Amino acid sequence: MAYSKLLDAMDQQMPKNLLGLDLQELTALVEEAQQPAYRGRQIFHALYLERVLSLDQVSSLPKEFRALLASNGASVGVPAIQKKFVSTDGTVRYLIELSDGETVETVWMPEGDDGEDGDGSEAGEEFEKRIRGWRRATICVSSQVGCAVNCQFCLTALLGVKRNLNAGEIVGQVIAVLRDQKVTPPNDRVNLVFMGMGEPFLNFENFIKAVRLLVHGVGVPESRMTVSTAGIVPRIYDLGAEPVRPKLAISLNAPNDELRTRIMPLNKKWNFEKLLAAAREFPLRNRERLTVEYVLLGGINDSDTHARELAELVRGMKAKINLIALNHGPGIEFQTPEELRVAEFQRILTNAGVPAYVRKPRGRDIYAACGQLKRTLDVAT
Repeated sequence: MAYSKLLDAMDQQMPKNLLGLDLQELTALVEEAQQPAYRGRQIFHALYLERVLSLDQVSSLPKEFRALLASNGASVGVPAIQKKFVSTDGTVRYLIELSDGETVETVWMPEGDDGEDGDGSEAGEEFEKRIRGWRRATICVSSQVGCAVNCQFCLTALLGVKRNLNAGEIVGQVIAVLRDQKVTPPNDRVNLVFMGMGEPFLNFENFIKAVRLLVHGVGVPESRMTVSTAGIVPRIYDLGAEPVRPKLAISLNAPNDELRTRIMPLNKKWNFEKLLAAAREFPLRNRERLTVEYVLLGGINDSDTHARELAELVRGMKAKINLIALNHGPGIEFQTPEELRVAEFQRILTNAGVPAYVRKPRGRDIYAACGQLKRTLDVAT
């Protein structure tokens, strides 16, 4: 095929951003350009393992082929870091700009927030090992621009939702942060939590494709990933059927239907009966525990009675509970409970035989903590 005809043929079908394409898609792309199939693996390696920013950096490709790709408008497509906010505790909140000008937030937490403790994975077991100098970090990743779920205690809910992120934009957040922090998994122990802006299960196909790329390309083990859902029940079953998947966390936040519907309107569609059935049927791996997340709202869902109700709900489940004292922000009507109230809530659960852990708040002073992501250029005071 003549060069000009090849150019026209490629222009009709070539994605402008290569990040987000898997090995099969990249192989098809290079073969269409009359290149040997192994060029697809070279590009895959450059995108995800080497984490290049431009095609010029893919030195394994012939210059002519790189020029052909560039002439068709193809680029790597790593999103840009528009702004960084650094907390007094070392947490970094990144404002990430996407190719269409929209922005999302991604958070880097050195030493993590202890959210994995007790979940039965290697990442969870490091809690004990850290006292001997074991180090790790956690990246909190967004899956949508905004969020449609409308949890009443979450700042992101105030944005509504604009659109889903594609797989490349999800992976791109991780790559941008890894490059900025000069970290290289799997040698450096990095955990990923899909708990940023958006509900991952309302963007399931892009989310799960990103997971596969992060595992097979970037090198983050699936045992070091956790996805949180507000309770999209059909997708809980879908996740359980995936051969490569993160650990599951369910954001429960109330011990009964009436209270949960008040603070999480999504409960009207998938109530406690449906949600808990899906949770109990979720196929856990060897030693794995389901995580139940519970945001404590002062005077709303944090009483002794609520703690005992919650203990009864999870009794018999292979689960542990992460307690999160509300991270407050402007426009949120609820209050953060006192530390003694959080400790008593935890004590009731543990005395009832339910493993319960208090999530460490990270980056509250820069609006980077759980529930605070709102693409704000301000910082908390």
